[in-house]
Amino acid sequence: MHTLTQFRLCPKSRSIRLALAEVGINVAMVDERPWEWRDEFLALNPAGELPVLELENGKTLCGAYAISEYLAEWAQSDQKEKPGHPVPLFHGSIEHRAEQRRLVDWFHGKLDREVTQELLVERVYGHLLANAPQAPDPDTLRAIRTNIRHHMAYVNHLAHSRSWLAGDAMSFADMAAAAHLSCIDYIGEIPWDAFPSAKSWYARLKSRPSFRALLADRMPGIAPAPVYADLDF
Repeated sequence: MHTLTQFRLCPKSRSIRLALAEVGINVAMVDERPWEWRDEFLALNPAGELPVLELENGKTLCGAYAISEYLAEWAQSDQKEKPGHPVPLFHGSIEHRAEQRRLVDWFHGKLDREVTQELLVERVYGHLLANAPQAPDPDTLRAIRTNIRHHMAYVNHLAHSRSWLAGDAMSFADMAAAAHLSCIDYIGEIPWDAFPSAKSWYARLKSRPSFRALLADRMPGIAPAPVYADLDF
């Protein structure tokens, strides 16, 4: 069986977990705390970044970009249109696939830098460090919350103007976005009612079987927000 090294509130890991579930690949999962920089993990991926997918044939794929492209090609060659499975993670014309990849880069790049990673540092990592946790910095939290609203407005615009974020069908762009929003939602930082189209889009993804494992995730000492696992939020 393949093995996925990941962290439960790592958005890039979550996007790959969604993709694996959507294309029907079962994996064993190994938890890794990304801030510890363990020698054993650095030997696996010298970049020190999650996720890492170890294939049962001995090959290792590092990072959400490489893994998602591998899964997209695998699904297209071996499982395309198979009953019970969706279309490939990247699909349509060359222009449509370019738009899907642009949005993946937006969420795994810009949203990650401006919101998700900063928020995890302030609200999650401090509780899990060996030393005494420190209270989040209020100025940093204010800046992050402003950025959240900017990004949610963009997601709301995309969800309002398209069937899915990148077009007429679900793609890895939706999974990347939902992975980040699920991490932010775990700690209750998304004002969903202010963004109804984004909320409706997320509810559709949240109701898919691939999302069940994410909604069951719990961090030691950090309870999820009340609406985190609620499909009728």
